[in-house]
Amino acid sequence: MAGLPFTKYHFARLDKGSTVVVTLSRGANVRLMDSSNFNAYKAGRSHRYVGGLVKTSPFRIAVPRSGSWYLTVDQMGLKGGALRSSVIVEPPALPVAKSYAPQSLSNIRHERPPVVPDDAGETWDVFISHASEDKEAVAEPLANALREHGLRVWLDKTELRIGDSLRRKIDYGLAHSAFGVVVLSKSFFAKGWPQYELDGIIGMSVNGTQRMLPIWHEISRDDIAKVSPSLVDKIARNTAINTIAEISGEIAEVVNEG
Repeated sequence: MAGLPFTKYHFARLDKGSTVVVTLSRGANVRLMDSSNFNAYKAGRSHRYVGGLVKTSPFRIAVPRSGSWYLTVDQMGLKGGALRSSVIVEPPALPVAKSYAPQSLSNIRHERPPVVPDDAGETWDVFISHASEDKEAVAEPLANALREHGLRVWLDKTELRIGDSLRRKIDYGLAHSAFGVVVLSKSFFAKGWPQYELDGIIGMSVNGTQRMLPIWHEISRDDIAKVSPSLVDKIARNTAINTIAEISGEIAEVVNEG
């Protein structure tokens, strides 16, 4: 091979699964080689390569492993003539996408006993703690959907306003209900809750289950992380991803198991 003219393309790094696409103006020998085999090729010694005589183009070569590669084009054994070549690299395909699979709500506290009757002597399946600004968009539609599943929902007394003790409201709701929901939104955080109260509302119950289900409404992960990092990684639902019907169905399934 020494002394034979050839065209060389050097790729400092190609990833396994990439495709080298070669376009030729006429038939030619095309070789994809690692550095040691390229040096042997230049010296006219035996070498290994991917490719061969290419008669039609574009011609595609799959990169067998990640690393540095050389691609050569020559006309050894072929009738000479003007030869033009060009090369592009197509990156490997993206990993197969996995469908979003939210964590089960079965690890949210859903205890039946002991539930303490409220001031009116009643107990509830679900209570929804929410900022008053989110009542119309989230809290009431969710409450109505849960009632359609036959659940008793506690809503009005758990509405949160400035000046309330968040932890006291949550503890009160959990004492009288089997399952707790808290709607996290910009309006919710605008109430200025103390950090210790935010950390405690979702926390873990005595038996190790998460105390309540947060529902994110018109708020991003980054928004929540800025206010309370401890809330970000909890089992939650998001109104941008999950419909009210889907959320209510999951809650009803878990509560009815309790």
